[in-house]
Order: sequence, then structure tokens, then C-alpha cells
Amino acid sequence: MRTLSRVFAPHVAEPSFYEGNDVPSHTRSHPLLCASLGSQRHLLSLHYGREGSGPKAYLQASLHADELPGMLVLHHLRQLLDQAEAAGAIRGEIVLVPCANPIGLAQNVLHEPSGRFHLASGDNFNRQFPDFFVQIRDAVAPQLGPDPTANRAVVRAAIRQSLAEQAPATELASLRHTLSTLALDSDLVLDLHCDREAVLHLYTDEPFWSDFEPLARDLGVALTVLGRGHGGTTFEESCGQAWWRLAREFGSERPVPLGCVSATVELRGQRDLKHAQAIRDALAIYAFLQRRGHLEGEAPPLPAPVAAPRYWEGMISITAPQAGLIVYTCEVGDWVEAGDTVAELVDPLANRVVPVKSRIAGLLYARHLQRYAQPGLELCRVVGDEELAGNPVVLAR
Repeated sequence: MRTLSRVFAPHVAEPSFYEGNDVPSHTRSHPLLCASLGSQRHLLSLHYGREGSGPKAYLQASLHADELPGMLVLHHLRQLLDQAEAAGAIRGEIVLVPCANPIGLAQNVLHEPSGRFHLASGDNFNRQFPDFFVQIRDAVAPQLGPDPTANRAVVRAAIRQSLAEQAPATELASLRHTLSTLALDSDLVLDLHCDREAVLHLYTDEPFWSDFEPLARDLGVALTVLGRGHGGTTFEESCGQAWWRLAREFGSERPVPLGCVSATVELRGQRDLKHAQAIRDALAIYAFLQRRGHLEGEAPPLPAPVAAPRYWEGMISITAPQAGLIVYTCEVGDWVEAGDTVAELVDPLANRVVPVKSRIAGLLYARHLQRYAQPGLELCRVVGDEELAGNPVVLAR
């Protein structure tokens, strides 16, 4: 078999790295429900390996359509997978959806892209995915037994049946349904996002941390935030939560394995679009796919451990108390102490500068691109080591 040694060559920064690679990928087109007469959008997926022949990995990018770094990372990962497929190095199936939101990509307001919310409905594109635990729990309960492998098949069949029974009534609903259908039988799901300005970070549920700790190392994330709650409706939560919730529900007598582990990877900020950086991220994801058995070949040595994960309950959202120009006094990635000023709001009419302080010690890991605030605008997010009693969960995904 041809080796993939050059895949992990260090400091790859030029597009010429991929010259001469004409291996075709297997593209499938999925028509969405027509939103208007005379037009129809399609979602495209790229399929590598052979369906049903082994583990399945599903990776998508830019569900929030104005969050573009994931698209660039999957562009470069695609080149690596073309080489792997030519070498017969793919085990099972790997599915890429580089542009997961053709609806949002087409949205512009006064020459500005608007890809986080659906303009026709106001819906966040990364909400209202199915809660499969609620949908299938009663159906699978009498079918589960002592064999975890058989139970995995029962749960996957129930999820498939649940999706088959749904009839999307709008273009947006058909997009969500198509994405869920593409991912439903995956062992691994990675949803690639970014924040406005941010450090590289990872969101996943606490039961999946051991699965994603190597990915955190490979990527070199500055932060991992774990969730303990349930019932979320993001894409990532929809894909993975049913599995650990069913496992807890039915216990050791009817063991349900973690049939799908899922995570959201936040690839820094919206302006972080550089080939060299995206290639490094693609190489890291490729190594992680090797470690999990989706690709043949020996992964590079596992990097040093990253910082211990923190929890949603330790996060605060810092908002603007009044209108004004935003002058940040801290950078993303800075550690702040309780009482530290993170930004100043300048009111040139009143000749006043209002400091905005953090009420906790923690990592300032994301902040807004906008530099003018109206009252209530989220300026930045800080997550600390201490869990805050009664702290509301910030839905940042």
C-alpha cells in the first residue's frame, strides 16, 4: 500500500502540496424543500470509503453560514482523504459536508453576510434539531437486552425510524432533517464552527471527554467546555446525547454503548482564515481519525495534554450596561481576575468612560467583533474553575 508519510510533513503552507491529486470524491446531492417557485437549493455531501464496511465519521462545517474557517479546514482535509482513498487507507466511511447551510450562505443584509439566523423565521440555524432520547426512549425500552452490540443496533434503527416518520414542512426544516439523516448512523460527529473572536476551543458532553481528549491535544485547544445537562437542541447534542442518556436510563442490565460521540469544534474567530493554519487543523483532525480507527497508518506522537476541561456552569456572559464605543482592555486568551476591567464603553457625548468588569476569575475565551454596543449586547464570555450556583447555561454553540 502507498504510504501517506507526506501527509504529516511539518510546516505545509502552500496549496501546491496537493498538486497532481486528481482522485475523485463521491459527491451526493440532497435537494431541500423548495422555498419559492422556480428555485431549489441542494446540500452536497462527500463520501469516502464504503458505507457499512466499518466505523463511520461525519464532519460538517459552517452550519452557521458566516462561520467560515471550518469550510477551509474541510477543504484541506478533503485533499488528505483523496490521498487516503487512493491508497486504500480508509476504514468504513467518512462523510464531509463542507457547506452545511446553503440557505444561510445566500443571506445578505445591506451587503453584510447573515448566516447565524434564518432571516425568514428568526431561528438560529443550530437549534431545534431532534431530541432523540425523548422520541425513541419508550420504543426501545422493551427491545433492549444484555448485549450492548444488539442494543446499539436497536437504538440506531429507532433513530432512523424516527427520522423517517418526520415530514419537514419548510426549507429550513428539510435542511435540519437532511443533516440529521446523513449523520444518524455515525460513530463520530464533528461539527466545525467558530466564534466572532476566540481562542481555539471545544464543546462536548462530559461522558465524551475521554473520547475527545486526544483531539483536544492534536488541535492544541486552549479550552474545553463540558456539558452535564441534557435536552439541548444543537446539531451536536442531537447526534450524541441520546446515547449517554439512554445508557444512564437503562443501566448495566440493558447496556447501551456510546454509539455516537459528538463535539463542536470552535475554530477560533470569523476572521481566522489562513491556509497554513487550516492545514495544521486538517492534519490534526486526520491524526485523530487515525487514532480512532477510521484511517489506516500510524498517527504522529500524541501531543502534550491540554488544560483540564471546564464546565458550562462556570461560564458567564458579560454584557454592555449602556450604549457606547467598545474598547477592549483584555485579549482573547487572557486570564482575568474577579473585578478586572475587560472593556470600556466610551460615550463621547457625555464625555464618560464606563468600565465593564468580570465578576469571576477565568479565561476570557471569546468576544464580539462589533465595536459599538447597545445596552445588553454580549461583549465577551469568561469561564472559570468554579461552578456558579444558579448560573444559567449560555447557549454559545
